[in-house]
Amino acid sequence: MTTRRDFLRQSLLGTAGLTVLGGLANTAEAAAAKEPIKLTILHTNDMHSRIEPFPDNGGQWAGLGGMARRAALIKDIRSKEANVLLLDSGDIFQGTPYFNFFGGELEYKLMSEMKYDASTLGNHDFDNGLDGLMRQLPNATFPFLIANYDFSKTPLAGRFAPYKVFEKQGVRIGVFGLGIQLAGLVGDKNFGATEYLDPVAKATETVAQLRGAEKCDLVICLSHLGYKYESAKIDDRKLAAQVSGIDLILGGHTHTFMDAPEPIASPDGKPTLINQVGWSGINLGRLDYEFSPKTKRAGLASASVVPVRAAC
Repeated sequence: MTTRRDFLRQSLLGTAGLTVLGGLANTAEAAAAKEPIKLTILHTNDMHSRIEPFPDNGGQWAGLGGMARRAALIKDIRSKEANVLLLDSGDIFQGTPYFNFFGGELEYKLMSEMKYDASTLGNHDFDNGLDGLMRQLPNATFPFLIANYDFSKTPLAGRFAPYKVFEKQGVRIGVFGLGIQLAGLVGDKNFGATEYLDPVAKATETVAQLRGAEKCDLVICLSHLGYKYESAKIDDRKLAAQVSGIDLILGGHTHTFMDAPEPIASPDGKPTLINQVGWSGINLGRLDYEFSPKTKRAGLASASVVPVRAAC
């Protein structure tokens, strides 16, 4: 029989145990609150309908790439990282018989299976015209972001947003898209009444919205302008030098292989990073950011170019 003394002693021990456990939990929570918040950004550009790897006799790129391998690589990274964004910078279409036969359906469906978060539009994405692009949009579960194309007088009116805000563990990431001048690159009938708007002006306007009303902690531009031109033509480097408030430009169009992101001083003196990872899904770009849990201030912790090989 349990005596009153035994009951009180057991109750006191139980209360003390709960107090200790509660204290440990509070300590763990406090420690977790001081840990930086990690965000992993994965990105591709200029995939050009490269579904399968380059063949073994494919010269410089022999055996590289392939959407199944990329999907496995992305799945592995997601299994290890809590906060991942998967982005693309355009020219998904054109380059292999898969596009000739299926018109982009397979590309969009496979990217949707990989759970891409967003893409922008490249000039080759218009190769089957506005109607061809519109036919394939239902196969994509991710949005296409484009701030400087006005589709209001075309069948694609209202189908695209200039930007999207993602939230990861309390961190707000604004992503917007910019496209290249289509005239001269794309047949007139393929882009129809699509109006090209000044990318510097639209970037300035969009960044102000993302930094202001949207209260974003990180701003990313998905650009299909091209990395660098010797002429006055707008490119990623000129954009970075003329527009403040962009943390990262993920580029396309020029098929540029970059070993590491390039910092460019923006008008306010803060650096904008530019990155691009070649073409045809040969590489997967990866940038890991860390954010202060209190201020949400971002810092780049690491950047790498991950080759898509059979071992993946």
